[in-house]
Order: sequence, then structure tokens, then C-alpha cells
Amino acid sequence: MKNAEAFRPPTESGFGLTLSPRFEEDARYHIRGDVFIKMHDARTGELQQTWEKRNLVVLDASILIARLMKDNQEPPFGCFALTMGTGDTGWNPMAPPAPTNTQRALYSEIARKTFNLTQFINSGGLPVAIPTNVVDFQTVFTESEAVGPLVEMGIIGGNVSTNLSIKNPVSPPNGPYDPTVDLTTKETLVNYLTFPVINKPATSTLTIVWRLTF
Repeated sequence: MKNAEAFRPPTESGFGLTLSPRFEEDARYHIRGDVFIKMHDARTGELQQTWEKRNLVVLDASILIARLMKDNQEPPFGCFALTMGTGDTGWNPMAPPAPTNTQRALYSEIARKTFNLTQFINSGGLPVAIPTNVVDFQTVFTESEAVGPLVEMGIIGGNVSTNLSIKNPVSPPNGPYDPTVDLTTKETLVNYLTFPVINKPATSTLTIVWRLTF
């Protein structure tokens, strides 16, 4: 993404995503996530697919933020990488269930990658050199990466390994929320999104910008 190119946040309507009532209640936390996706043909550069969606900030994000605010001893990371998955067994890939804020990991992760670009964004949607309350996290999956029927994604941080082949998520991925789980021994899911399937072939690149507004 060129610095001059701006991703405009989607409007409140038309996300194509039904938010849970619990998410509406938790809107008072004022943490917002917007996701911008573009898939291109790797050889010709032709734009094959693009869309924008509002994501869900999960409950564990509050714990991670509290840990970051407490001191500089831990956790080692805030937002560290983007994870992509194919969803839970039995899901209809064209209409996966709406996310809930009790999600703690992806159901079926097939790829994870660190951000190739992070930058502060101003009110006009453009990158700026000074800190703001909006941050863009960009990840680019090349032809051989994240190939498959994608229906879920999330940002992970906390005690995540820099060796991306090592995974240490909270288990189970979802269910009754247990706030007593010690996240200092686990990677932490910050945001979560489900969406109608994106079939990424090995001939395309996938660029994802996840914008967090605090």
C-alpha cells in the first residue's frame, strides 16, 4: 500500500455482518476495528476481490490492554500477527456464524504472518508521522501463503512466539468465558472476524489492513 493511498472506514450500515447483542452492549469501550481486504492476481496485478467489514473486539483484548498499561515487564507484545483460518467443523462457508466477543482463538488456523507495515492514521484516513488514536496493521499474504477457503481471521499478541510455527492459543476457541485463565502463558486473540468464504488460490496475493481505533 502506498503511503498516499487511504483506506476509508466503512459506514455503519452495509457491513454484511450481523453483530451479536453482546457486542452492541460492549460498544461503550470505544475500541473499533475495521478490516479492508484486497486480492490481486499475482502475475497481472488485476484486482480480483475487495471488501470492507467491521470486526469484533473480543473480551481478552481488555486484559491485554490492562497488562500493557500496568508496566513494561510483560507481555512481550501488543498486536503481533494476523491469523487466517477455515472455520469450525460444520460451518456453512457462505454464511458462517457471526462472531462473539468470547472468542479466544481461531477454530482452524491455516496461516499466520507478522505485519509488514504499521502506521498511525489521521481523521482523513491518511498515514501520519505523529501518534494518533488510530493504527493500521497491514499484512500481505503472497501466492503460496494462506491458500484455501478462508472464513475467519484475527489479530494475536501477548505471549505469542516469534517462531510462527509455534502456536499456543487458549483452548477451547470459544465457549463459556472463563476470566481466570492465565493469559501470561498463552497468546491472546485481540480481534476476530468471520465472513463469507474467500477462496484464495496459489496465484493471488491477499492484502489485509486491520484498522484499530481507540
